[in-house]
Amino acid sequence: MSGKEEMKQRIAELKKEKDAVILAHYYVDGDVQEVADYVGDSYYLAEKAVTVPAGTIIFCGVSFMGESAKILSPQKRVIMADRKADCPMAHMVDIERIHEVREQYPDAAVVCYVNSTAEIKAESDVCVTSSNAIRIVKKLPNKDIFFIPDNNLGRYTAKQLPEKNFIFHDGFCHVHTSIHREEVLRAKEIYPQALILAHPECTEEVLELADFIGSTSQILDYATKSEEKVFLICTEMGIFYELQQKNPDKKFYSVGHRQFCPNMKRIKLESVLSALESTVPEVELAGTMIQKAKLPLERMLQLAAE
Repeated sequence: MSGKEEMKQRIAELKKEKDAVILAHYYVDGDVQEVADYVGDSYYLAEKAVTVPAGTIIFCGVSFMGESAKILSPQKRVIMADRKADCPMAHMVDIERIHEVREQYPDAAVVCYVNSTAEIKAESDVCVTSSNAIRIVKKLPNKDIFFIPDNNLGRYTAKQLPEKNFIFHDGFCHVHTSIHREEVLRAKEIYPQALILAHPECTEEVLELADFIGSTSQILDYATKSEEKVFLICTEMGIFYELQQKNPDKKFYSVGHRQFCPNMKRIKLESVLSALESTVPEVELAGTMIQKAKLPLERMLQLAAE
């Protein structure tokens, strides 16, 4: 048995011993997705954090995801597979800016992308993910919407909801903004028959070229249901593992060498095993922070389910 197979076997044993469940995002390595109990995008993982019966969650994702799991399930232990796996976008807005906008637009709803810290969620009215942002913002009674922190997702959402007045922020995902129009066009020249599937965190000039725009899970569903056989994927390359698992007869290509999140790729089988063995680092948040940050997350789950 190889070292990798031994680790997978030991991970399976420890999950039973410690009443643990492994949640993994699509952007982590395929080996980690393989040992996970549930793999999905941010919204799916937030739902699973609430419904899984296990007392311990091993979270294979970046820090804001682990915080969201803890906020929604404070009675559970949430252990990060890697304490240094973080999301730069989550830190691209501060509380002072939220207060400024609230003073300028007293009726504004602060709509917070889940790619944000617990402190920012606690100052927001509702959270959204890339899969439900349009649906949720449309349901809000507020005309003025302060969308944080991602500028590209905010602008894409605004384009679908012209009846709302959006105040944008300047946050961004470095992976998605590193995908350029010229690269997509070059890839299309090489694979002219390919459909272009893009995440709404991409820039508007990339989204204009896309045949389909959607969240990670929506891209996966679209490619799986499509009768087409060749696709250009404009999101983080971790999704390729699940795309190929579900569609062995189809071809998927990236459009540039920068479609890579170094934080997500920090998470390896070794880190999952270490987290199970030591049950650290545990996500810890003050009770008052959990109470405040839970409200916009629960409102998201409620509005998305309606």
